[in-house]
Amino acid sequence: MFLDSLLARNPGLADVAADLHRRGEIPPDTYVMDLDAIEENAALLAAEAERLGLSLWFVVKQFGRNPELIRAVARAIPRFAAIDQDEARTLHAAGARAGNLGHLVQVPQRALPELLAWRPEAVTVYDLANARAVSEQAQRLGMVQDVLVRLEGAAGSVYPGQEGGVPLAALDKFAEDAERLPGIRIAGVTAFPCVLCDPETGEPTPTPNFDLAVRARDLLAARGHQDLKLSAPSATCAASLPLLARLGATHGEPGHALTGTTPLHARDTTQPERPAYVYVTEVAHTLADGRPAVFGGGFYARSHISSALLPRAGTRLAVQDAPAENIDYYRLLAPPEAGADVRAGDTALLAFRTQIFVTRSTVAVVAGLSSGTPRLTGLYDARGRAL
Repeated sequence: MFLDSLLARNPGLADVAADLHRRGEIPPDTYVMDLDAIEENAALLAAEAERLGLSLWFVVKQFGRNPELIRAVARAIPRFAAIDQDEARTLHAAGARAGNLGHLVQVPQRALPELLAWRPEAVTVYDLANARAVSEQAQRLGMVQDVLVRLEGAAGSVYPGQEGGVPLAALDKFAEDAERLPGIRIAGVTAFPCVLCDPETGEPTPTPNFDLAVRARDLLAARGHQDLKLSAPSATCAASLPLLARLGATHGEPGHALTGTTPLHARDTTQPERPAYVYVTEVAHTLADGRPAVFGGGFYARSHISSALLPRAGTRLAVQDAPAENIDYYRLLAPPEAGADVRAGDTALLAFRTQIFVTRSTVAVVAGLSSGTPRLTGLYDARGRAL
């Protein structure tokens, strides 16, 4: 999906990644991350958000919750949106500040004492029971915690496994009950996804959930709530920030924009964010029909992979589809042309949409590419732990 973009916009990363693998410094099933490019992407996003009067909470699940990369991003975007409690702890330990906790995964009630003690800017709640739990713990800590109300998504717009939220029709009653809880203050609303890239053009487009969030914000304002936040996550990038500002959002949550890997970036290589990672694996064996098998472990069901580059032979081969319900021990490539020299152990480079935190991959961080002095600064597992 992103191989053409990577080779056009950041070919040095591809060269360094292949060299690291050839020298045995990284194993197959490794994502090589360009720290300099990620830091540059974060800085340009922060500047554009400031120009538009928006705030940002950054997201890191897609690049493996990596402490080096977290610190690089936080220099430009200090506050994070944590997907779950484990991610929140990694972000906090790396020195980033808590922005929004509990959006895609509610904060487990037994984790509230620890996480609320960090004084997050907001905690997202899906229902009154979670609002009540936050209120009770905030009272024990002697504080009033700002909460965002997660709206139930519009029909057909919610990903399986991400169900939940307050229906717009029930928001007035929810607010009436939540206003009686002394440990919380209703500070705004959010929904997911609020923006998606058009499948044909890649252009960021608001979903029906964005309109739901705006209507919910207006309802709460009519009840007397002031200075309400509206966080509109998904596909937050330089190209979508003007859309967020125009439609009334106060916050975006950049994730894939930090690595230049939204669907828009696959189609438009003029976008300001540069691609910042490449997946490195190697040929494990060749089937009797000539198809090379590469080591897996890092593939993701929504990757949209098209091809792999084998640098030693200068060969580019199509990546064959594989059913999502099977374990990705290997991934098959199309057979090379007759006479092509493809061998076991050959490096293979791929670039596709990923969520590294759900893989079993290694993450390698490379610094210095922007100055022509690349160096491997660390190896980590997919959850950000040093190896």
